Amino acid sequence: MGKKVLVVDDEKLIVKGIRFSLEQDGMEVDCAYDGEEALRYAKSCEYDLVLLDVMLPKRDGFEVCQAIREFSDMPVVMLTARSEDIDKIMGLEYGADDYITKPFNILEVKARIKAIMRRTARREEPPRGRVLVKGAMKIDCESRRVVIGEREINLTAKEFDVLELLAMNPNKVYSRENLLNMVWGTDYPGDARTVDVHIRRLREKIEVNPSDPKYVHTKWGVGYYFQG
Repeated sequence: MGKKVLVVDDEKLIVKGIRFSLEQDGMEVDCAYDGEEALRYAKSCEYDLVLLDVMLPKRDGFEVCQAIREFSDMPVVMLTARSEDIDKIMGLEYGADDYITKPFNILEVKARIKAIMRRTARREEPPRGRVLVKGAMKIDCESRRVVIGEREINLTAKEFDVLELLAMNPNKVYSRENLLNMVWGTDYPGDARTVDVHIRRLREKIEVNPSDPKYVHTKWGVGYYFQG
């Protein structure tokens, strides 16, 4: 069965071109032209990837991405005409997996999409049924759920991947570059700031006091580690 992609952009010619190109590669493509329509599609189907423009009518791409992260960890790639790094980082903070700036080459878009799909497909599954218990935290590696006390923590796919890697190797310090390569893959075009963004968001979710963390610590000048 071919991969299923949701393409969201209010410029219909762009959507038409992307759809045609992806369908030529055997993918199934749904299209949406505003933020509310995109959310309806995303809630009705688990896509292999969502290609999401930032500037959309009704709800912008950042809002849509954040809303998707409330119910799914399907990969999201942001399309933006803004070249400033802050906009790219904002997209990642809202839960995006990658970003592409306009104007773009359709071959680049297809390469990015396929790279993310490969990483998703080859992600190593931890031993079935394995549950990591770290104090009040329980990490279920099979169901990809995190519970602290009686409270379930809603993590994005990448936030879970980072936490799982660190928790499975307690007290081992990983540099930002190592984490970027191991979690996002060596072909990921972003830089190490992506790791910092995800660590910060992860701490905001799992730590009582993110500025004085109990679980995920910083080794200044070196990297990050999980306190075992």
